[in-house]
Amino acid sequence: MRTLITDCKVKEGVTEKTMASTLVKIDVHLIFHVKSTSIKLQDDHLSRIFAYIGGIIKNHDGLPIAIGGRPDHIHILTSLPKTMSLADFMRAVKADSSKWIRNLAPCYQDFAWQEGYGAFSVSPTLIDKTTQYIRNQEVHHRKRSFQEEYKLFLEAYGISYDERFAFRD
Repeated sequence: MRTLITDCKVKEGVTEKTMASTLVKIDVHLIFHVKSTSIKLQDDHLSRIFAYIGGIIKNHDGLPIAIGGRPDHIHILTSLPKTMSLADFMRAVKADSSKWIRNLAPCYQDFAWQEGYGAFSVSPTLIDKTTQYIRNQEVHHRKRSFQEEYKLFLEAYGISYDERFAFRD
């Protein structure tokens, strides 16, 4: 038991409960594109690339939930690490993965991701739906281009953008 002081009065015998640690659960859907001057990823390398990116996320104390995409872009559903800003986390994921991809095969020696990215918050109630969306990218992109898909995300989240700059490297 501790003495608790409230409103300048001491209350004897009151147990004070405090928060002992930092608890964070921020789930985000991340989307980024291969640089337009770079070679696209090959379909037969995608699963290895997704697995490697999952490892990067874990090494930074994030929790990868779903990773998928197409040869020209990637989707990641992850719980962010509590010790990194989103910008630092994305910088690490993109830098570490592009370095690894450049060593994956000679054709990737000049591989690069575009500078920007999209980050969209995901409610806990939508984790399963978002996971299925990411896992079904191949089917999804038979009907819609990356630009069409990305615009829909920006509009759904109320993010204004200038099309002249939204899709530039």
